[in-house]
Amino acid sequence: MSLLRKAAEFKAFLGRAWALALPYFQSEEKWKARLLLASIVALNLAFVYTLVLFNEWNRFFYDALQEKNYPVFIDQLIRYTVLAFIYIIIAVYRFYLTQHLEMRWRAWMTRHYLQRWLDHQVYYHLELTRYAAPGPDQSPDNPDQRMQEDLKLFTTATVGLSMGLLNALVTLASFVGILWTLSGEFTFTWSGEEFAIPGFMLWVAILYCAIGTVLTHYVGRRLIPLNYEQQRREADFRHNLIRVREYSEAIALDRGERVEYQQLNLRFGHVLSNYVKLIDAQKRLTMFTASFSQASTVFPFIVAAPRFFSGAIQLGTMMQIASAFNRVQDSLSWFIDNYDALAAWRATTDRLTHFESAIRKAQQSTPLQHDATTAGLQASELNLDLPTGSRLLAHTALQVQPGDSILLSGPSGSGKSTLFRALAGIWPLASGRVALPASSMFIPQRPYFPNAPLRDALAYPEPATKYDDETLKQALRDALLPQLVDQLDVTDAWSQKLSGGEQQRLALARVFLKKPTWIFADEATSALDEEAEKTLYSKLMAMVKASNGAIVSIAHRQTVATFHSLRWTLEKRSDETVAMFRLRQA
Repeated sequence: MSLLRKAAEFKAFLGRAWALALPYFQSEEKWKARLLLASIVALNLAFVYTLVLFNEWNRFFYDALQEKNYPVFIDQLIRYTVLAFIYIIIAVYRFYLTQHLEMRWRAWMTRHYLQRWLDHQVYYHLELTRYAAPGPDQSPDNPDQRMQEDLKLFTTATVGLSMGLLNALVTLASFVGILWTLSGEFTFTWSGEEFAIPGFMLWVAILYCAIGTVLTHYVGRRLIPLNYEQQRREADFRHNLIRVREYSEAIALDRGERVEYQQLNLRFGHVLSNYVKLIDAQKRLTMFTASFSQASTVFPFIVAAPRFFSGAIQLGTMMQIASAFNRVQDSLSWFIDNYDALAAWRATTDRLTHFESAIRKAQQSTPLQHDATTAGLQASELNLDLPTGSRLLAHTALQVQPGDSILLSGPSGSGKSTLFRALAGIWPLASGRVALPASSMFIPQRPYFPNAPLRDALAYPEPATKYDDETLKQALRDALLPQLVDQLDVTDAWSQKLSGGEQQRLALARVFLKKPTWIFADEATSALDEEAEKTLYSKLMAMVKASNGAIVSIAHRQTVATFHSLRWTLEKRSDETVAMFRLRQA
């Protein structure tokens, strides 16, 4: 039963691997991809044919040596030179075209997954639910590593292993007949009767490799889970190194270097501990495969030696037998020789199929209907859930008319920011219906700025060429950032170079630049002093009033509250044992 289950699991795995590989060969690049693949297959077939010619050459060359036939010896050297030249040309172009196929395939898959990862905020949904569902349904860790490293490993290993398997099968088919013909019969006597085994060397090669294959799987079966775990731990270590760079200022202010070193060292220790296990498993496998390979070098000579010393065959025939035996044995030993690579390929494929299924799941989770309207904000039957599965808001209705200014308040953790995300249409754990004016802009508490020229960071995500320099500079002045007016063409890491208050002012400069009719601000001025906050909110209110729009803000300061005529408050429901809230509008 266990064997049947493993066979079913392996069949399912091959189906997943095929589903990953097939889209490229059905894409807009399918004809180039198929032509490259066909050329590589043809070169591999030609490569095997040259091996058959070399095998035949062995017999003539060594017979000439045994018979001291100098003219034939010279002829065979010339023949060898021609065969070697053809062999080299085939080997070079087989490598060249294989590398091109791997490169084009990786490029297509990377663009394909980047687009799907970024579309419909899938990147946000995956990160949001990463720790919410432990077990097989958990969102994949480190999607950056899967797209940067795993895709490269998958395309390279898939092409390499598939072409290697093709070579092995064609070589086996080409040399089986040769070995069968050259082997002759092996005769022995048992209980007074004489028996003959035709093609004896072929059966020896099959038995030899069958035993080696079974033992290889037994010795190396731990490599698959260890390779999977190694990739996960390496990615986790790299992710935490990047976090230190992102939060370098906060860590420096807290003097957190010792703690960060301990945490990084702990994660690197996890990398090393698994790597030690991986090395031990590879050592055992290498010990067996190296022993198997060394034994196979002399094994055909040992088996064929009695016929040679009896005079039944000449040296050339013996060398041809040994060559054919080694080709057949190499073909049958493909699994043995590539077990380590197969284990790494399976681990990579499993990580990518997990990533693929998570993307599909995220793309399908869109129960919240989000529509555009000109009549104002309207939400009905709005339900919000947390990643943990608990419900935050149930059957909530909202309405904002042009000219309204609303302050959303409530205790920490009540879901104010979550409600904003749902209104923006990015919260995946929501249902109901939301209608929002098209000219709306959401301002987060921690804005994002690309590492690019300041003009691009200001206009993001629109192209900076849409605005002239004077318009960009005026937006900076309106946001109380006159010191940045002359730095439009300066490229920097603005999220690290600017202070928290400057970052919030730069985010507001975007608002003044784009002039949306409706504004949703989530603690957008929390890092500003009260005077700057008052000045900027006055400008925001004047802008939405002039365009007959509205503003909805999350804030705790009374200075912000004075700019709003209505208040929404999230209150915990007294009839609920869980943390469910209700929205009170006043």
